Amino acid sequence: MTNAALYLHPDAIDTTGARILGRQAAGESFLRGFLRHAEVDRFHLWSAAGGVERLQPLVTRIQPPPKPVTWIPATGRPAFREPGVVHIPGPALGGEAWARRIYGQGAYSLSGLTHTTSTRRIMDMLSDLLVAPVDGHDALICTSSAVRAAVEAQLDGVRDYLTGEYGPRRRAEPQRVTIPLGVNADDFAPTSEQRQAWRRRLEIPDEAFVALYVGRFNAREKMNPALMAIALQKAAEATGAELYWVNAGWAETPDEEARYHQAQALCPSVRYRPVDGRDAAARFSIWSVADSFISFSDNIQETFGLTPVEAMAAGLPCVVTDWNGYRDTVRHGEDGFRIPTVAPSPGDGVDLAYWYANDWTSYTDYVGAAAQFTAIDFAESTAAISALVANPDLRRRLGRQAQARARETFDWSAIVPQYQALWGELNARRRSGRHDGPVRDNPFRPDPFRLFAGYPSRHLTGDWGVSLAADFDLDAAEALLTGPVAGYSAFNHPTAEERRLLFARLAERPGAAIAEVMELFPAERRPAIQRALLWIARYGVIVLQPPDPAPTPRP
Repeated sequence: MTNAALYLHPDAIDTTGARILGRQAAGESFLRGFLRHAEVDRFHLWSAAGGVERLQPLVTRIQPPPKPVTWIPATGRPAFREPGVVHIPGPALGGEAWARRIYGQGAYSLSGLTHTTSTRRIMDMLSDLLVAPVDGHDALICTSSAVRAAVEAQLDGVRDYLTGEYGPRRRAEPQRVTIPLGVNADDFAPTSEQRQAWRRRLEIPDEAFVALYVGRFNAREKMNPALMAIALQKAAEATGAELYWVNAGWAETPDEEARYHQAQALCPSVRYRPVDGRDAAARFSIWSVADSFISFSDNIQETFGLTPVEAMAAGLPCVVTDWNGYRDTVRHGEDGFRIPTVAPSPGDGVDLAYWYANDWTSYTDYVGAAAQFTAIDFAESTAAISALVANPDLRRRLGRQAQARARETFDWSAIVPQYQALWGELNARRRSGRHDGPVRDNPFRPDPFRLFAGYPSRHLTGDWGVSLAADFDLDAAEALLTGPVAGYSAFNHPTAEERRLLFARLAERPGAAIAEVMELFPAERRPAIQRALLWIARYGVIVLQPPDPAPTPRP
């Protein structure tokens, strides 16, 4: 059975905080779906940031694992060999490829995922796919055809530059595949009881038409609600019907939330109802209040857009912009309507990119400025909303088709097998290829003692002699080495038992060569213990004798 170790970090899956991002909701949903539907004998969960004790109850709250779990600590990458793949909920394959190199290129495969691709940090991660030792048995999953095209455009530019400067890349590039985000469709099933409860709570008549938006409130980073407000106002004027707009979401600051709700001034004929969407009960039940879903994404930070799929799972017809991943989810005229969008031509944003590259504008202002040049067809949006308002049969038909598509295409029961098929292919590629052996050094993060080799007068080698200092016994040495003066930065220091063995040998063989003393210890520990002799000598506990006279001090 194809399996993978899953990278877990609270920030990637915890949606209980005041700040909820789309990638967190997607991460929580994926974990729940994987634990429910993966065909595996055992789950391998990597506590990438440490703190297994925090992750275990969080995972259990999201979805109690139905099969045994192997918890992998933050430093436990060799354990990835058993499943053969590690899956990361982001595009940081480059950093993981460097981390893998010390175990060998063929030790395991890497699987990553795109969310937003517009930040400088993510752009650097994507560029690193052509620089780092990422291989053909690794893969980056793109959640939509639009974001895959954006990834390919970035890689094309980087590849052209690197080829022109250094020649073609020797190593195979990682695979790029398109697999959408998924939903646990049953979580969004509407009920008449929830519909009545929400309508009473929001003081909405049973017969009134409700358009629902769900998402983060941020006009610059997410989407400007003004476009939805204008479209709903035009539809209200065209139909003369009583329209309600329920805006269910959350903002990162009170100012951002207030700014978002100002859009209601643009639709005076529409009754406006804000809802705090952070509450889990609201997130999964609010869909019942609506007759249709509306989301006019206008922002380059968006890559897939999960809420239209959640709306489809709830049986709601969708009116969305023809933008990014929405194009892969909502079928125009079948599940709802996609409203045409217009943006500048390629090459018209060089000045904006330059300002962003030089940190003269923030990320928020960068994506906000790009979104300001996205326009939509209001005639199309008016016609689409008006048709849904006027025709209940159309709403029901599109809603049924949307719900069926969500269950057949976007439920995790349909998506998880695609992940497992990909991981199986990566494992097959890895096993059939020839790979470099372990390489200890990373040229971008070099050994500090190699990088700064010119700093000391000499370097310790195995032919140096080593003796106990005359005025130290074991108790005195331990007191000093474990105290506050010497015991800080205890990276890979010898254990107390290793120190006992060392001091006992030096008491028997003063002046013994370091190489001889190292034979006391297992081969895998010798480099660390030989290096630690300098730590012990640094505090006068032992004395190191070079094999030849020290060099003449420099003037």
